[in-house]
Amino acid sequence: MEENIRKLRDWVAEAQRIVFFGGAGVSTESGIPDFRSTGGLYHQQWKYPPEVILSHTFYESNPEEFFRFYRAKLLVEGVQPNAAHKKLAEWEQQGKLTAIVTQNIDGLHQAAGSKRVLELHGSVHRNYCERCGKFYGFDFIKNSEGVPHCDCGGRVKPDVVLYEEGLDSRILEDSINAIANADLLIIGGTSLNVYPAAGLINYYRGNRLVLINKGEVARSLNAALVITDPIGEVLSQV
Repeated sequence: MEENIRKLRDWVAEAQRIVFFGGAGVSTESGIPDFRSTGGLYHQQWKYPPEVILSHTFYESNPEEFFRFYRAKLLVEGVQPNAAHKKLAEWEQQGKLTAIVTQNIDGLHQAAGSKRVLELHGSVHRNYCERCGKFYGFDFIKNSEGVPHCDCGGRVKPDVVLYEEGLDSRILEDSINAIANADLLIIGGTSLNVYPAAGLINYYRGNRLVLINKGEVARSLNAALVITDPIGEVLSQV
C-alpha cells in the first residue's frame, strides 16, 4: 500500500484538474450504509426489495411504504464528513480539484466545504411540492408522518432520482465536461453498477485513472492505479 500511496501522492501533486467520481463507499466511514456490500441496504430484509421501493412506480403506487423506508434508511441524522470528504474539499480550496461527481445524496461533500459538487442522484436535503414547487429541507421530511404534504395540499417529493427516472441533463453535461477535461480521475467507493452514472467515466481522456474501492467493480477499467483500502484511510495519507 505504501508504494501506491506514494504514487497517488505524486500524481496529485502534479495534477491541475483533478475530478473525483464517488459512490456510497465514500460515506460508509461516516456511518451511512452502502447498498451492495455485506450489511448494505440490498442485503437487509424488507417486505419489498430496496430497488423496488426506491422506484418511481412504487413511489406513485405505495407512497406510505416508500416514505417509511426512506425515513428509516436514507435520512441518517448526526453524520459528519470523514477524512475523504475533507481531503477533497482541501484539494478544491488549493485549486487542484475542479469537480466532485457523486452518486451520493447525503450532502456530506458540501458539509466538508466542497463547492462544486455535481449530484447525479439529487440530495436528501432538498424536497419539493409536486403541486406548487415550494422547497422543504431535511427536517421537514424526517419529522413528518405518513406521506408529507405542503401547505397547499400537494405531496412533497424528495429531490432524489428514483429508479426509472432520468438524470438531470444539466448535471450530466457538467459531469461529462469535467471528466473529459480532467488530468487525474479518481474513482472511489463505487461498484459501478448503476447506469447511466457509471458510464460517465468513459469520457475520461487521460492516462491517470485511479480506482480506490474495497470491493470488486462491475466493469473493467484498466485503471493505472488500484487501491483496495478504505478511501478515507487512503486519502488522509495523500
